[in-house]
Amino acid sequence: MANSRSAKKRIRQNLTRRLANKSYKSMVRTTVKTFEATLAESDKVTAGERFVKVQKALATAARKGHVHKNTAARKLSRLAKRLANVSV
Repeated sequence: MANSRSAKKRIRQNLTRRLANKSYKSMVRTTVKTFEATLAESDKVTAGERFVKVQKALATAARKGHVHKNTAARKLSRLAKRLANVSV
């Protein structure tokens, strides 16, 4: 266990940040799953709408530091490619 006040504070901060990161990553994963489910149905119009939501969620996560910006860009690129390949 930490002895100094600063170490105890650091432990509290890490816990708070870990929970925030976990929550936000979970929300992003859920958004991506709903998008992928729409892709599986080959519904390009709805998939396009959901892709916008995925873009917003990933961009916000990257901006706030919950996800690395390159990771967010890579995921968006791969999802956009899958959206473009969906046949109407």
